[in-house]
Amino acid sequence: MLDSILLKAPYFLLVYARCFTMIITLPLFSMRSVPRVAKLALSFYMAFMMFSGVDFSVYESVVTENQAFSVQYLLLVLGEGLIGVIMGFFIQIIFAAFSTAGQLFAFQMGFSAASAYDALSQVENPLMGQYLNFIAMLVFLQNRWFQKIFISGLMGSFKALSAYSIATGTESVARFMLKGLTNLFADALIIALPVMGTLLLVSIATGLLSKAAPQMNLLSEGFPVMILLAFFLILNMLPAMSDFFTRSFNQGLKDLTDLFATLGK
Repeated sequence: MLDSILLKAPYFLLVYARCFTMIITLPLFSMRSVPRVAKLALSFYMAFMMFSGVDFSVYESVVTENQAFSVQYLLLVLGEGLIGVIMGFFIQIIFAAFSTAGQLFAFQMGFSAASAYDALSQVENPLMGQYLNFIAMLVFLQNRWFQKIFISGLMGSFKALSAYSIATGTESVARFMLKGLTNLFADALIIALPVMGTLLLVSIATGLLSKAAPQMNLLSEGFPVMILLAFFLILNMLPAMSDFFTRSFNQGLKDLTDLFATLGK
């Protein structure tokens, strides 16, 4: 197997480019705490396992008999890397829905100023956004979706499309990414609306009671009540949120598969 990789090194580099770019854009693997050597080694292992099952007949006109590199070949490497980036970035969008939902109701809870660096999303994120992102990652790992991405998603992409497909299907790719960003905000609102609506009603009730009895000073007492109520709602919503994340990822993987089928035609 190693001898065939050495003899077809340019072809192996094309497979490795797609695997590596997907690894460095996937959630968890894209964290800075994951060593670069581990990312390189995992990408090499994935490319090694998939190399024998990839059809390179579409690239034979670019990679010459003496395996010389050319400008066309470098563009192919960039195209393969772009496919991996699209796959990893789309999975990041699904996770960002939970992080965005936490940011939406963190302000009403009084946690908007409680922000810290989130190692998972690698941005400055409120505590509730980090909490929901962490829950999403636990559900993701528990259902073994990394294996589904590597087996179904990555291997299916090698069978369905090539760098030429991306070059000829830019409109489909752009529409696919815009749809993913739209679903991000829609999913975030679906997750956050129960908490946001309940806290809004509590704020209105507190304001009315403060007007009726100013000496009670309910506004100052309302913050701990809203925090406790928000945590109570989140605790009861966790099973529903986990199920919603499962459906969101299954739908996202289906959309990704449909994109591969469309580009591969």
